[in-house]
Amino acid sequence: MNTTDRRTFLKHAAAGAAGATLPACGSRPDGAPDGAGGRAATGPSINWRVVSSFPRSVDILYNGAERLAERVSAITGGRFRMRVHPPGELVPGLQVMDAVQQGTVQAGHTASYYYVGKNPALAFDSAVPFGLTARQQTAWLFHGGGVEMLREILGDFNIIHFPCGNTGVQMGGWFRRPIASLADLRGLRMRIPGIAGQVMTRLGVNVQVLAGGDIFPALERGAIDATEFVGPYDDEKLGFYQVAQHYYYPGWAEPNVSPSLYVNRRSWDQLPTAYQQVIEAVTREIHDEILARYDAENPPALERLVKDHGVLLQRFPDDVMRAGWQASTDVLEQFAAEDETFDRVYRAWRDFRKRTFAYFRVNELAYQSFAFAERA
Repeated sequence: MNTTDRRTFLKHAAAGAAGATLPACGSRPDGAPDGAGGRAATGPSINWRVVSSFPRSVDILYNGAERLAERVSAITGGRFRMRVHPPGELVPGLQVMDAVQQGTVQAGHTASYYYVGKNPALAFDSAVPFGLTARQQTAWLFHGGGVEMLREILGDFNIIHFPCGNTGVQMGGWFRRPIASLADLRGLRMRIPGIAGQVMTRLGVNVQVLAGGDIFPALERGAIDATEFVGPYDDEKLGFYQVAQHYYYPGWAEPNVSPSLYVNRRSWDQLPTAYQQVIEAVTREIHDEILARYDAENPPALERLVKDHGVLLQRFPDDVMRAGWQASTDVLEQFAAEDETFDRVYRAWRDFRKRTFAYFRVNELAYQSFAFAERA
């Protein structure tokens, strides 16, 4: 795609952004919004296949795509239907981007940091070590220029994307043996994706990237010594505590993870404008809904892991935190020096992080340090 074509694509793709708040308008008894929703309910019949990177057992993320399909169908009077497929049914979990790019399917629900090998700047769409929290990430994507920059990158892969979910800060990971110091990381075989994997490599870890459904078998048979995935709710369901009892925090490697809906460009261009506006609106709705579900489910899940399953909840040693921060900075600066696109996104993201961290350090941190620690 040349520069002119890409700019034209981005201009048309962003045209529906004004409709992203459509559900806030009046709604009909069937749950469809007024305005474009009414027009969508008289539109053409369209059927899409949507592939997910997340197994059914990771129900909040997987059901996020199903909920998306349900809402789109309801708003369009059943005329725009999406059928969601779990990983392995049509394509493997880590090949969702390829399937959407090639038009094998119309859309996919995935995490962009799985594909940093294609373009390392895609990590900023999901998670960067010592990066933004869920709230900060949402602010950067929607109001800090993040979506626009990332759509330009994904446009080169014949894809337009929509942020569609957030897990909140993830846990640091499960380890078969305790991590008393930085030296204990060296030589460990650990599942961890994205730029976080490259940071861990600098800390002496042997990194592997596995889809969600492949982690437990690898941990159980000893192919890996440690893993991170999401947080207490998902980790409990996947049974990691059965083979690794040491559960570490904080999740500095993934202080938030925001999945996205990838849509094939040709499929997007063929949609009526009203249908495009429905996708814009519903993905934002699901984006907020997924985070709310995790915030509701993670606290009781952590209690069960500790009280019922005997999990040893531990904080990463300070030398691990300091080394992780330095290694993360080094990796990001190296990518910026080597790649002009990465450098452009990184600098914008870094400036946003600096400002938002300064604000959160004043009001948010003061409240949390007192209320969370003293009154919990």
